[in-house]
Amino acid sequence: MPGSLEPLDLTVQIPYHFRCPISLELMRDPVIVGTGQTYDRSSIESWVATGNTTCPVTRSPLTDFTLIPNHTLRRLIQDWCVANRAFGVERIPTPKQPAEPSLVRSLLNQAASASNPTHSRLSALRRLRGLARDSDKNRSVISSHNVREVLINLVFSSSQSLDLSHESLAILVMFPLTELDCVAISSEPERISYLADLLFHSSIEVRVNSAALIENVIVGTRSSDLRLQISSTEIIFEGVIDILKNPLSSPRALKIGIKALFSLCLVKQTRHKAVSAGAAETLIDRLADFDKCDAERALATIELLCRIQDGCAAFATHALTVPLLVKTILKISDRATEYAAGALLALCSASEQSQKEAVCAGILTQLLLLVQSDCTDRAKRKAQMLLKLLRDAWPEDSVGNSDDFLYSEVVPF
Repeated sequence: MPGSLEPLDLTVQIPYHFRCPISLELMRDPVIVGTGQTYDRSSIESWVATGNTTCPVTRSPLTDFTLIPNHTLRRLIQDWCVANRAFGVERIPTPKQPAEPSLVRSLLNQAASASNPTHSRLSALRRLRGLARDSDKNRSVISSHNVREVLINLVFSSSQSLDLSHESLAILVMFPLTELDCVAISSEPERISYLADLLFHSSIEVRVNSAALIENVIVGTRSSDLRLQISSTEIIFEGVIDILKNPLSSPRALKIGIKALFSLCLVKQTRHKAVSAGAAETLIDRLADFDKCDAERALATIELLCRIQDGCAAFATHALTVPLLVKTILKISDRATEYAAGALLALCSASEQSQKEAVCAGILTQLLLLVQSDCTDRAKRKAQMLLKLLRDAWPEDSVGNSDDFLYSEVVPF
């Protein structure tokens, strides 16, 4: 039960002592604070996170912010949920307890110590990885113990087992990097080259984690010179695009692959490398496989690549490029529509053949609908420019060549 009375039968009343004094909802993870009062963990953590230092009920100062699980009350709540299942009450799951800071420190020390056996260090890293996967709270605890510096050193240390490097990489990509972390990686070409090599590892997980770290680093690096250095690394585009091409790629692999490719294509000077590596064919072939956010990134990447001559030529040679882009207009989101219109504008400006394909795909109707929609002003401007550009390519009996269109208020010429 999500903690609301609305889905319950009107005859069911949550016992008063099962409700959190802060949210007044059924407690899912009751914990005891220093004053002896019990609250739902998420509620009291939010209370403290907003700067409050007193107990909400007693108003007494909270000198110790340790939260002790109230197992007895949680079991009573679970029993009550089971007893009232017939009234629509779902049993709350037994929550996993957050990691203890002392355990996190111990595991990090064990993993970082070069004097420990490799299997012992791997075991510590795997336990850390499991804790990080469990909850945001655990990741917050782990992050507060200088974990990024330790993991970066383990990932790029040349004097240790590759298994240690790969396991450290899997944990590192779970945490946001600071700008200093990004510079520590991007300023050393051998580190970027190592990540590029990992893009071709036999394990798809290692490849995806490497792409994730590359994306994190290039996004978190302000220096344009360092971003250019990253995107200029040999085989980096080939490796990222190969992840997108892989028919066995999971949703996570596709998401990370397109994020990495988009971030690399933001560097103007190296977009031709993406085209040479086969980005055009891969993006068109995979466009239907992305979810909404990733489809937006893919379309944004297509528009970026269409801004260079080689990119336009590569997309124009794919038979599905123009029909797919036309079909995308007003189908996914305002952003997707804007990027699709921008890519079509570039393609049609560069090729009469693309103009003919766009008209055959029904772009006229799409553009007229677009300029009358609630889409962004940028999308509408691109649509208006396309309408002007394509006018000579419209069939004789089309709306665009009718006398009425000359005086239409839709596209003010």
